[in-house]
Order: sequence, then structure tokens, then C-alpha cells
Amino acid sequence: MSTENALLTILVEKINNDTLVLPTLPAIALKVRRTADDPEVNLNKMADVIGQDPALSARIIKISNSAYMGRTVKVETIHQAVTRIGLRQVKNIATALAMEQLFVSKNQIVHEHINQVWQQTIEVVANAMAALQLHTEKTKQKRLNLDIITLAALVHNIGVLPIFTEAERHDDVFANPTFLSVAVQKLSGRIGGVILREWGFHDELVEVAENWRNLSYMPESLTYLDFVRLGAALSGLMGSQKDGVMNITQQKGLFEDLSALDGDEFKTMRDNARMIFQ
Repeated sequence: MSTENALLTILVEKINNDTLVLPTLPAIALKVRRTADDPEVNLNKMADVIGQDPALSARIIKISNSAYMGRTVKVETIHQAVTRIGLRQVKNIATALAMEQLFVSKNQIVHEHINQVWQQTIEVVANAMAALQLHTEKTKQKRLNLDIITLAALVHNIGVLPIFTEAERHDDVFANPTFLSVAVQKLSGRIGGVILREWGFHDELVEVAENWRNLSYMPESLTYLDFVRLGAALSGLMGSQKDGVMNITQQKGLFEDLSALDGDEFKTMRDNARMIFQ
């Protein structure tokens, strides 16, 4: 058996036997998400939760003062920042910070690969957010939500993490860029769906993680999957499928005129969105 097939065999067997070690969201992210989902929550309560974590507090204040929020008055406290950003976006920011903490490895080869994936994820998020913002502005359709596309793009490639974990455990055999790339292409979507179901995420997000690379999977209506695919294509991640994604973009009415994606308005939206994660 080739080394490549050996890694795939190990991963598939663990998926089928439900023994694959799945990443878990750090406690603060879980607490923020649960607090945000509480119908009785208020901004003061959320600020108190965030204040328990210095790293998250700093990120929240930084974002509240960024160009993304479009405000000029400087925010200095967590309570002010949460009020400015809003509960749902705070929930996504906490998840983003937690995700960033998951994308780590002690093995040098795996570390370089996983860091590259995280940087690519930031680009997909920024492009997908900007695409939805511009689409909403041009069409006045508000069915799809900016907060949800942010989260969908953040977790679209979460399935790579167990693959990297397995490679790190057997670094003498599997910590090889070629093997990792093949395993990611073949299994990350399936694994991503398993992780998001385990985390209790909505079916719309599971759909994105499982199918963003697979253009044969095509919902009839406009979904978050379409914007994540477009974000991935604009980030250079769809390879030979980029033209197919751009055709779908026009056919499904995301953008009838693709030149909008090269305009200054889109670029400004994308750059402002990217600032959230840097």
C-alpha cells in the first residue's frame, strides 16, 4: 500500500468507526456562543463573559475601532465594544479567535501547511463577506445574513484539522506536503461535516463544509455555499474549477456583471472584512 493510501485508509477507518479525534472549540468560544443563543441575554451579560478572556477582549475592542465598523469615535471598554458590534457578530468573532487557536502544530512541515490553510481561510472569509455585502447592496435582497456567511466561511475548511493531527502523530511517514494535499482534497469535506455536526452547527454550515469543492452539488436557490465558493475562487483555491464557479455566480444571480468583483467598492469591503481577523 502506498503511503498516500495508508494515510487515507487510517482516516477513513477512523471516520467509519467514529474514533477520529475531532477538534473542540475552546471553552471561552463555547461560553460566548451559548450566551449569544440565550433569549434572555443582554449586552451587559455578554460583555461580562468576554471580559473573562484577555485575548478575546483585545480582539473585540480592536474590531470595534476598525474601519469595518465604520465608526470614528474610539471605543475603550468591552461594554462599549459589544454594544457597537452586536451579539451575533461577537459570537462569530469569538469563534474566529478560537479557530485561529486550533490551527497550530509542533511539526514544522505540518505547521507551515496548517498556517497556509488558515491564511487562505481568512481570504475566503473576506471575499465571501464582501461578495454578500455588495450583492445585498445591488439587489436589495436581505435573505442571507452577513454574520452567518462570516461563520460559514470560517468553518468551510475545518475538516483539515484531524488530517493534520493524524499527520503529526505519524510525522515520520505522513508529514509530507504531497500526502497532506491529497488527503485534504479527498477527505476534508466529509470530516468537516462530522465536526460541525458534533459542534451542533446548523445544517447550512454543514452543507458548506461538505460540498464547497464539489460543483456537482448545486442547490437551486441562492445559499451561503454559493458565496463561500465564490470567496474560495477569488482566493485562488478552486483551481481549474474557477471558471465554473464564476459561471454559476452569473447564472444564479450573485453578480450578473463580474466586473463588480474587480471594482474599488468590492476591494474596500474585502479589505475592511480582512481587518477583523488580522
